[in-house]
Amino acid sequence: MQFRVVIPARYASSRLPGKPLADIGGRPMVLRVLDQAMKAGADSVVVATDDVRVQQAVAAAGFDAVMTSPGHQSGTERLVEVAEVLNWPDDTLVVNVQGDEPLIDPQLIREAARQLVLHDDAVMATLAHPIHDHADFVNPNVVKVVADEAGRAIYFSRAPIPWPRDAFAVQQPMPHDLGALRHIGLYAYRAGFLRAYAGLAPSPLERIEMLEQLRVLWHGYRISLGITPLPPAPGVDTPEDLARVRALFEAAA
Repeated sequence: MQFRVVIPARYASSRLPGKPLADIGGRPMVLRVLDQAMKAGADSVVVATDDVRVQQAVAAAGFDAVMTSPGHQSGTERLVEVAEVLNWPDDTLVVNVQGDEPLIDPQLIREAARQLVLHDDAVMATLAHPIHDHADFVNPNVVKVVADEAGRAIYFSRAPIPWPRDAFAVQQPMPHDLGALRHIGLYAYRAGFLRAYAGLAPSPLERIEMLEQLRVLWHGYRISLGITPLPPAPGVDTPEDLARVRALFEAAA
């Protein structure tokens, strides 16, 4: 299986400015993500950034980085530009690995790519992991997803979905057989669809939920969903997240 990995790394994070260069165990976070992505067996790994400081840090470590427009509103839009700049053929399989996932399991990256290979009817593939904890189910920072019988995503939301009406009506805990799924923010595409995505108007649902994948569903495309037993590692969105991940690296050192 041949695929490429792109790591969008935007410098101006609102909650953690300069996030790609945040130090984790003596190494910038973007390089920690690169380290994990390289273990996935991709044909190439490239960072897509909007800041020369990130580009220089990546280049100094011997990796490839593409400068992209600071006007992009999502990581997917940044991938679109990379596919154009590098002139990838339409059938090139591309996995979007978020630049704030320094602990991501390389196997998940391969699973996302494989999911798209196995489902030609989908333009995009992603992963999910079962939710068993009530706190995660109601946490708006944990994105939930529901799928149809064929394993295609129906909807993604920050709200608790599906909602167990009868159980919650009597204030019971989350039913064990609910089948709730936590979305893992990995996306696989073909370069041809990335070019099509560039022409899709943002959707109202995307703006409401702040979830870019809803643009794809809104316009009638299919997203294949793979359910994995591998839990997602903690990402870095806030200073508190960064401290937690730093502590994990220190404990493993």
